[in-house]
Order: sequence, then C-alpha cells, then structure tokens
Amino acid sequence: MGFHLDTSELRDLAHDLKAGAGTVDPKSELAVAKVGLMVEADAKGNAPVDTGTLRSSISAEISGLSAEVSATTEYADYVEYGTSRMRPQPYMGPALDKNAPILEQALGKIGEGIL
Repeated sequence: MGFHLDTSELRDLAHDLKAGAGTVDPKSELAVAKVGLMVEADAKGNAPVDTGTLRSSISAEISGLSAEVSATTEYADYVEYGTSRMRPQPYMGPALDKNAPILEQALGKIGEGIL
C-alpha cells in the first residue's frame, strides 16, 4: 500500500513568490508614497484657515515603506481634537480615513500580482 502526494502546485507557488519578491518593495514603496501625498493634500484641504499657517505647516515625510504626515504648528493638536473651550475641527483624521482603504487596496493588488 502506498500513496502519492502531488506537490507541483506548492512548487509553483514557491516559484511565483520568489519571482515576485523583487517587485514587492518598489511597488509597495510607490503606493505608500502616493497615498502619503494624498493624505497630505486632503489634510491641507480639510484644515480650517484663519491665517493659513496651519495649512502650510502640513507636510508628508516619505521614506521607503513609511509615510508620516504631520502639522508642525504648536496648536495643530488643539484644532484636530478640540479643547474645553473649542470644538474639534478634525482635518488629519478624516484625510487618513479617506485614504487608508486606497493603500490597503493597492497593497492587496500587489500581493495578488505575486500569485
């Protein structure tokens, strides 16, 4: 009595993963950069404007698989989250919420492209 185990599909999968590995980082980095810039643009568009200082302080720092969008004014957090005397005027959170699904979808497509 014996049995036969066909591992050809597993070998094919391993081959596809190896072949696609070199393209994952560059494509993922591009997706992160694009979405980081989209978050920056939307945050600037959402930011309330009095003097324009808050809006002009918003920028994206992109490095590899990391994108950090921040506002550098000392009162940026007070505007985003509010205070006991001022209602919140979110600009950064909604920008991230809008664009996070775009990044998830892009990274999913990159993963699917490997298989």
